[in-house]
Amino acid sequence: MGMARGKSRTYRAPDQAVTMKGQFGGMNLFELTRKLIDIPSVTDDEAALCDFLASYLKSLGYSVELQPVEDKRSNLLATTGAPPRIVFSTHLDTVPPHIPSSEDSAYIYGRGACDAKGIIAAQIFAAEKLRASGVRELGLLFTVDEELASAGAVVANQHPVATECRYLINGEPTDNLLATGTKGSLRFTITTAGRAAHSAYPEQGDSAIEKLLDVLDDVRCCVWPRDEFFGETTCNIGVISGGTKPNVVPAHAQAELQMRVVTEVALVKKLLEQTIDGRAEIEYSSEHGPVRLLEVPGVDLCVVRFTTDIPYLSRWGQALLLGPGSILDAHTDHERISKAQLSAAVELYCNVAETLALNLDSLRVNDVAEVELRS
Repeated sequence: MGMARGKSRTYRAPDQAVTMKGQFGGMNLFELTRKLIDIPSVTDDEAALCDFLASYLKSLGYSVELQPVEDKRSNLLATTGAPPRIVFSTHLDTVPPHIPSSEDSAYIYGRGACDAKGIIAAQIFAAEKLRASGVRELGLLFTVDEELASAGAVVANQHPVATECRYLINGEPTDNLLATGTKGSLRFTITTAGRAAHSAYPEQGDSAIEKLLDVLDDVRCCVWPRDEFFGETTCNIGVISGGTKPNVVPAHAQAELQMRVVTEVALVKKLLEQTIDGRAEIEYSSEHGPVRLLEVPGVDLCVVRFTTDIPYLSRWGQALLLGPGSILDAHTDHERISKAQLSAAVELYCNVAETLALNLDSLRVNDVAEVELRS
């Protein structure tokens, strides 16, 4: 049976009593979330989580494909046998360090609770509810490397199934609000070179660290572009390294930065290069512009500052961004997800998917921003 095209259904959010049977026994939504959290999957080490989900989804009756990305890392694509017109997607990897799961009456805690293992669980439960109602044109796509460079999404975008998808519901922590846009991203490394010398005679050397500090100070003082819809361009100096010993004038220094861009990337790069003015080398590692996303009637909206896999999944139809949990809890040592939001997300995913199913090929993003990509 294909996508329903009649009256929209209303779905009841699951509670702890709702379970899904499979090879691993019945697990309710919260138990599955904790199970996923307890499998470490820091970027570059997603294999164990991918293998677990492959077995679990096979036990639920899905056709599961592991798409190699590099080494032992693979994306996971689960389908029902019908063309996947609507695909739920999020990422398998987390930032370090791994934090085991715990819970209280209101929250589930642990690394990946909201970014994005709770989302994986909610998407699976939503897909199961939709399948139980007769919807079969569904898929689940879970990628590796989103937290670093979206290498998994780049590979997933070449999958032949991508052209069968009409709508991609990507999951990130948005407090169950539908994001109408995300900022772009520019990652780069600034490197300075000097000349080593004994620190007691600094005039005999040339400090690469002092050069780098001067450059970074100018970068911090630069006035970056602003956009009425997306807001301000922001710049984070994430990593600084250089030198060998405190008694040696450093001959090498570098900094890794990430900017959240709100205009064309080319404009930001031009300003950056003018600011550095040849005093350091710049190596760009990834870039894409801001993205406007699909709106669905009846769902509360927001604009988010972070970036996602979406720009790298351009062949997977019209993109939406929606998920339980707060981005302010992601990447922290107190990462958590509200049980109430997690349960509500299942119903919300179902209702959004049903709306999309009633409008296959007709909903479009208005005034889509140009997306620039760099591998």
